[in-house]
Amino acid sequence: MSASIASLQNGRDPAVLEDPRGFVFLSIRAMAETLHTDTATTLRSIPGMGFLGYPEFHRYLHDLTIAHATSLDSMLASTARDSDIPSHVRDSLDQDQKNFTSFRNTLDTEQLARLAQRMWSARRIILLGGDLASALVFYLEHHLVILGLPVFAATSPGRVVHLVRTTSKKDLVLAISFRRALRQTVEGMRQAKAKGAYCIGITDTFVSPIARFADENLIVSVETCHFGDSYVGPMALLDVMLVACANYRRKYSLALCARSG
Repeated sequence: MSASIASLQNGRDPAVLEDPRGFVFLSIRAMAETLHTDTATTLRSIPGMGFLGYPEFHRYLHDLTIAHATSLDSMLASTARDSDIPSHVRDSLDQDQKNFTSFRNTLDTEQLARLAQRMWSARRIILLGGDLASALVFYLEHHLVILGLPVFAATSPGRVVHLVRTTSKKDLVLAISFRRALRQTVEGMRQAKAKGAYCIGITDTFVSPIARFADENLIVSVETCHFGDSYVGPMALLDVMLVACANYRRKYSLALCARSG
């Protein structure tokens, strides 16, 4: 048995799990050839990793590819010609539309209704995020404050530490991070969950560390053709979350709006 297959059986193969992009488009036979073994041996190794079969393992590799994507990968994914800026713009808009369509087709409205109920019954709502995701945190915080909800935002390591250390089972923690996820956000969620807080993750793949520690997840794509992340999907998610919250106590929300002019 090759060293790669032995590592694969233990879930530690660097060639496959640390660089999934090179394997995600391969058939099981092509993967076996790349790992210098035979197809039957590769198939036998996959259940040892906890997967039901190759299709499930292949989906896992796809999710890893999303989580490991870099700015370079995003720009190289564009189908437009290097010097044709209008084509790049259209390519980016097409990807944004795909992200939004995917979000709309997979949205669980009942999950949002339950989330709204949790937010209104929580002692505190703690929003965790950092770097680019700070923009999403501030947007959500601003609108939840308008609704009169007890919301606190943490976008820096120190703020995360101070807010999370006093969490309890009466609190709701919502963490936002994509790709491999920001360490301060992941660690904040982990500590909050250990203290009994109910944790919700907003991320782009189930293999994200955010998804690992959350009690439930809201998955939305940030795929893009440029060097950053596309927040078309996440912004749409936040908007429908706010719609759910506002209408959970509709009369109260309408009264607030009336008083604010």
